[in-house]
Amino acid sequence: MNNHDLTLETTTLWDFPTQNYGSIPHGDNKYPGVTPAFIIWNLLQRYTVENDLVVDPMCGSGTTIDVCKEENRRVLGFDIVPYREDIIPADARKLPLVNSIVDFIFIDSPYSNNIHYNDHPDNIGHISCESPRFYKELEKVAQELHRILKKGKYLAWIIADQAKKEKFTPVGYKLYSILEKYFTPVDIICVTRHNQKSNTPIWHHRAKKYNFYLRGFKYLFIMKKP
Repeated sequence: MNNHDLTLETTTLWDFPTQNYGSIPHGDNKYPGVTPAFIIWNLLQRYTVENDLVVDPMCGSGTTIDVCKEENRRVLGFDIVPYREDIIPADARKLPLVNSIVDFIFIDSPYSNNIHYNDHPDNIGHISCESPRFYKELEKVAQELHRILKKGKYLAWIIADQAKKEKFTPVGYKLYSILEKYFTPVDIICVTRHNQKSNTPIWHHRAKKYNFYLRGFKYLFIMKKP
């Protein structure tokens, strides 16, 4: 598959069975919680043009960087612990950028402390989504992204809910409430989850036996800076 074969999504349900497209890697599909490259490609087609500046403040394995370069977008990827040399070390709550300089922001943030990304003490991914502190830190990120984004430009944020030990936490709802303070809602996309560790016969058996639901999707919130 090459870029000419890619399809622009037209509904609010996106289903990408694989992390990558084409023969060239986009990010590292072995990285924990890696973003499907198709998501970023679709967002770039809708909300950016060539030479726009795209920022990913939690860049992970660099998927956003790879897709942007292929699509002729300028890109800056930041992470509190860079995975590779072209990712700039920075905390998403305090980015080394001036105000209103960015054309588009993509962020795939932790949604609890369920994935171990690194050992940095300030990593938001060390905080449980059951703690109010988690949302205070996400709000700091939202404020910073509002600061660097140009007026009238767009932000896309991926997050998921948590169900753990018989307790459901509506992480997406809580984040959405935060984002509405700073941005105008554009739409909510449901991204089907694949390849998670719970997608096994034993976990499906447990979900039926103990009457709970396995996570089947992530939210993709699309917002606009007014």
